[in-house]
Amino acid sequence: MKNVVIRAITGAVFILVILAAILINPILFAVIFGFITALAIWEFSSLINQRDDVHINRFICTLGGVYLFFAFFGYSINYTGASIFIPYLIVLIYLFVSELYLKHENPINNWAHSMLSQLYVALPFALLNTLAFQYSPESNTVTFTKLYPLSLFIFLWASDTGAYCSGMLFGKHKLFPRISPKKSWEGSIGGGILAVLISALICSLVKTNYLEWAGFALVVVVFGTWGDLVESLFKRQLGIKDSGHILPGHGGILDRMDSSLLAIPASVIYLFTLSIL
Repeated sequence: MKNVVIRAITGAVFILVILAAILINPILFAVIFGFITALAIWEFSSLINQRDDVHINRFICTLGGVYLFFAFFGYSINYTGASIFIPYLIVLIYLFVSELYLKHENPINNWAHSMLSQLYVALPFALLNTLAFQYSPESNTVTFTKLYPLSLFIFLWASDTGAYCSGMLFGKHKLFPRISPKKSWEGSIGGGILAVLISALICSLVKTNYLEWAGFALVVVVFGTWGDLVESLFKRQLGIKDSGHILPGHGGILDRMDSSLLAIPASVIYLFTLSIL
């Protein structure tokens, strides 16, 4: 019972932090998600370094990922041009060249996992800026569009809640038993239905195309599920239960944000395809 209470309190506080980041102002958005990016990359790098055949520079990987987030932020609010990304390219070059001098046993593994920290963790969080800010070339103004990042996280939370409830009630057919034995097709479908229903509510409030919003919800649910499974495979490969202990009852930052790591880039692709962003 105590663990359930701790998990509920931690989950509620974390949700409030995410909502505050999105709803209050752009600066808080950048600070909170920049901090989450740093924690997630540091956690990922620490887990990777537990392997005997891998040693990556946690500080440089984290610094690079955080810089990428703020570079996207500056570029998205039209504060700076594309030259803002040049220092990040220098970081990537450093990660390659440094292995020439460090004389590690397996530099290829180090290169691969260093780049994975950027592609798997840093880039999705950086792309949140693309969802949050819309530039209008006609008026040369940037709008903080809270609706898209807020809806993305609402869909993810709805999917998790619907999947848990419908899985407990009706779950019989395993979704991916090799990686996540507790997930069921019934749970995933229930989560998708709840997210689509919520998308209808959002659509009625903002007066937009329902099919586009239903599609948005389904993209988030499908890729969020895959994101969850990808992190489960990652942990299974490392032989660990949780990615960390920073969030009591939930594990690490990666455990809490795993679904978003694929849902964010997939949502950007979807909304750009519809010419919404």
